[in-house]
Amino acid sequence: MTQISGNYDVAIIGGGLAGLTLALQLQQQSPGLSIVVLERSHLPAPSAAHKVGESTVEIGAHYLSETLGLKTLLEETQLRKFGFRFFFGSGNHKDLSAADELGASDYLDAPSYQLDRGRLESDLAEIALSRGIDIRDGCRVTTTCLSDGNSHHSLEYVKSADIHTIHCQWMVDASSRFSVLKRKLDLSLPGKHKVNAAWLRLDSKVSIDDWSTDSNWKTRCNVAPRRLSTNHLMGSGYWAWIIPLVDDRTSIGLVVDPDIHEFSSCNTFDRLCAWLDKEQPMLAEAVSSNASDLLDFKRLKHLSHDSQQLWSADRWALTGEAGVFADPYYSPGSDFIAMSNTFICDLIINRSKQPGKLALYAEIYQRMYKSFFSNTMSLYQNQYPGLGDTRLMVVKTIWDYAYYWAVLAWMCFREVLTDINFIRSIEAGLVRTAELNATLQAVFRKRAAERRSSAGKGRFFDQREIPVMAELNAALLHPPADIHKEFTDNCKRLEGLSESLLTLLNQTSNSGQPDCSELGDLRRRFG
Repeated sequence: MTQISGNYDVAIIGGGLAGLTLALQLQQQSPGLSIVVLERSHLPAPSAAHKVGESTVEIGAHYLSETLGLKTLLEETQLRKFGFRFFFGSGNHKDLSAADELGASDYLDAPSYQLDRGRLESDLAEIALSRGIDIRDGCRVTTTCLSDGNSHHSLEYVKSADIHTIHCQWMVDASSRFSVLKRKLDLSLPGKHKVNAAWLRLDSKVSIDDWSTDSNWKTRCNVAPRRLSTNHLMGSGYWAWIIPLVDDRTSIGLVVDPDIHEFSSCNTFDRLCAWLDKEQPMLAEAVSSNASDLLDFKRLKHLSHDSQQLWSADRWALTGEAGVFADPYYSPGSDFIAMSNTFICDLIINRSKQPGKLALYAEIYQRMYKSFFSNTMSLYQNQYPGLGDTRLMVVKTIWDYAYYWAVLAWMCFREVLTDINFIRSIEAGLVRTAELNATLQAVFRKRAAERRSSAGKGRFFDQREIPVMAELNAALLHPPADIHKEFTDNCKRLEGLSESLLTLLNQTSNSGQPDCSELGDLRRRFG
């Protein structure tokens, strides 16, 4: 039986992180909007849901905590993240202190979180319902009809064998890789960056803090356990993650370059265990000893994907993984949700009232978003062969962080993404820094092709002791009186930093060179 289920200003297909946060942001900025969210699964979602994307970084964390006002919820129900942490050569040792470590001895100023996606999405759905947003679960969208002009779009969904029809002014696809509208409109673009992933969750705590008996190693990070970091075990052509979740659960995953590691060698639980036993024995032991606590296992080929278009003056949009996805390394997924949702909110709430400008702003925002995505993809493409090279990855990580904090995160924290006049005023600086990033990534890519792999020497590269990292991160929380000057200073800082990092990358000896004020005693730490 077909039922007419109402007219709405906005219909959002997908009630995961992207769709629910968009609904909340729209309602927060324009309480009068009528919004319906259609979710394929049943709510509440299970704890430790079968999703990847638990680790947030500064943009995504700021969006959740400050833009959406969820800071208390995050602090009470999720885990404060102890930053990123990288280990090189860990597969060669029985004690993790013998590996090289890149991470922080103390929390950096701008917070980020480890998310149990199932718990968070259930909480978001409850908040949305309490604010009058119509959330419907167990709904399978079968038909979408996009109209021309000002007439309503329509869609049909099936729930409990009944067919329901909804009319809406705006239709947003937040259906993740189902990509309902993207498929309908044939917008898919294959990702040029080929990586595959397998991941699992354990109903038990895996703590790398137990992987060493060295007292000095244990005390050099004594403000919080390393377990609370997003921990990376690095090797040529791959990286493995270990992420803590609430209730002492753990997410573990492996991402591989198929040109170096055949996915068929790690695409089942047993094969993954065997692969880890060879490449990362300490992690293999942790997984096998907790195998009885396995909650789920998933694999996915070709994680990266692109789209020809993200939104339109014809009043439709894509957000989250329904649009684009880069790579889980550096955890940019929630960042891109934050940015796409912010652009979409502005189009729906502000630009729809100016029909003559809607198409213009849709195009401007799309160019910006695609530029951000392209710059992010440059961090990954053809870089996986170098992931096991300590010197390369310390230098590259410092640059990648600095560029992110000085430009993209800076724009989000200063809330200028949709201030087109301001963006135009800093356009020359944006172009120069993008070109500078492209230059450095080309150098990193050339070094990565050598596939150097570090055995590990027990060295610690402390991000708290690298001035440019600590200062750029802290500055995000303290906007100055003149943000034009701040951005100009950030650009100049990146230019000087690039020269110092390239010198450090190319050094064959660590003696006879002065320390760099931006990098502290990093040169000597390599020694």
